[in-house]
Amino acid sequence: MPDPHSGVVEAPDEALVELARAGDADAREELFRRGREIAYRVAFRLLGNAEDAMDAVQDGFIKAFRNLDAFDGRSAFRTWLLRIVTNAAHDLGRRKRRRPALRLADLDTDPGGSGLPGTSVAEPSIEDDPSRGLHRDDLRRALDEALARLSPTIRETFVLFAEAELSYKEIAETQDVPIGTVMSRLYYARQKLQAALEEIEDHP
Repeated sequence: MPDPHSGVVEAPDEALVELARAGDADAREELFRRGREIAYRVAFRLLGNAEDAMDAVQDGFIKAFRNLDAFDGRSAFRTWLLRIVTNAAHDLGRRKRRRPALRLADLDTDPGGSGLPGTSVAEPSIEDDPSRGLHRDDLRRALDEALARLSPTIRETFVLFAEAELSYKEIAETQDVPIGTVMSRLYYARQKLQAALEEIEDHP
C-alpha cells in the first residue's frame, strides 16, 4: 500500500512551502523535520545553552510558519529560515543579557541533547592517550576563548559557515550583506583562530 505522505517527503522545499501556505499540516511537519537539526545546531552555537537554543528554534519556526507569505523564493527556504532563527537567538540572548558562549568542543555533539523530536546525537569518540587528551583540551580552550572575543556578527558568520555549512552567497543572503563582507568576516575569524592555534603550539 503506497505511503500517503511519500509525495510530501519527496517534494522540494519550495513545493512544501506552497502546500504549507495552503494549510497542509504534513507539509509543515516535513519542513520542520528538514530544518530542525541545523536550526538547533546554529542556535546552540550562538547561545551556548541547550534550553535557550530550543526556545530560539521554537520561536524561529513559529515566526517562519506565521510569515510564510513573506518567503519570496529569492533565496533557499533553509537560508530564509536560518535568518529567522539567528535573529530569534540574538533576541533571546539580548533579553537574558547573556553573552553567547560558543564551544568548539561541542561542534560534533550537543552535550545536553537537543530535545527535538526525532533528533538523536551520537557520543563523541574519546582517545585513550592522556597526553593527547590534555593537548586537545588546551587547544579547545584557546579556540573557545578566541571565538568568545569575536564580535557577535563575526561569530555568527563563522557559525553559519562552519556549522551550517552555508556558502558565501547563502551567508550573505542570511545576513543581508554583500559577499565581500562575508569573506572579510571569515578572514578575520580565521586569523584570530590561527593566532590561537599558534599560541598553543608555541606554548605546549
